[in-house]
Amino acid sequence: MAVVGAGVISEQYLRTLSGFSDVRVLAVADLDTGRAETAARAHGVPVAGDLATALAVPEVELVVNLTVPAAHVEVALAALRAGRHVYGEKPIALLPGEAEKLLAEAAERGLLVGSAPDTFLGAGLQSALRAVAAGTIGTPVAASTALRSLGPERWHPSPAFFYQPGAGPLFDLGPYYLTALVALFGGVERVAGSVRRARDERVAGAGPEAGRAFPVAVPTHVSALLDFASGPTATSVFSWDSARPQVGFEVVGTEGTLAVPDPNTFGGPLRVRANGADDWAELSVGGRTDGRGLGVVDLARAIRSGAAPRASGALALHVLQTMAAVTDSAARGEFARLPDRVPSPEPLPVDWDPTAATLG
Repeated sequence: MAVVGAGVISEQYLRTLSGFSDVRVLAVADLDTGRAETAARAHGVPVAGDLATALAVPEVELVVNLTVPAAHVEVALAALRAGRHVYGEKPIALLPGEAEKLLAEAAERGLLVGSAPDTFLGAGLQSALRAVAAGTIGTPVAASTALRSLGPERWHPSPAFFYQPGAGPLFDLGPYYLTALVALFGGVERVAGSVRRARDERVAGAGPEAGRAFPVAVPTHVSALLDFASGPTATSVFSWDSARPQVGFEVVGTEGTLAVPDPNTFGGPLRVRANGADDWAELSVGGRTDGRGLGVVDLARAIRSGAAPRASGALALHVLQTMAAVTDSAARGEFARLPDRVPSPEPLPVDWDPTAATLG
């Protein structure tokens, strides 16, 4: 595979992928070729340069697209047209129509597309899925999620892109929560949304750009109500306007409530509170906590086996359609219906091992 985009998140991918026997990173590419060379050197990758350089490596079968959201479709299409499968960072595209065209081209070429987030493949969320499937809280009724902070400009060295189309708290962090909800309940049927933007300008607080002001082009506080085709409903808040940091995810069932781990992580803890209980009880958590890249190795194995990847382009499209429907609902002041349905991704076997050599 080749990794395209040598920004902050690439370090996590390159570190994780180096521990998987079924994949090899042969190239790192970036618009800043010096940055690509630095990342390649740090992880023992033999080729570094621009996108064309990476796609020219004949052994590359899969491109891992870690570029900024605005470049996701352009880079993915270039990879597909070069005959490579694609796994991309979220969101899969800025607009659902762009993602649909991307997936149509991949299907026409007989290629697979996968997409982050793959955190739902980690031990914490997979254990939550198993607990719900086992009836630990009875029949699921509803979920509530909350993600609140003051935003990434406090720590990120180049935060401006977080406040441009394709980002903001809904499109940047919403995919973690919405993907986890779809994994739990299946496809979303309709949504209602309300959005606000606290300020038209923000200021970078860290790194070489500290003190520089930049414009805000997206909502920074989003409230959403989601109804799932399988029956449950969910309320979700995504905000970069809150001085009180909060991460919360609970699933209410007929027999109790499940406190789900942060869906932007791969681990636990996982807790349950049965109806009538005085306190929470810890549940065991089993599975993988390797980090970003679990979805990449699952896609690599799907390429060889012909199975459907779990962190699939179809799942990413449904999440993107859901986020677009939230903003559409907020603009129109009424519920918005989703155009497509998607099944819950297949759960991982408890003993699934991404480090095992299964592809020869």
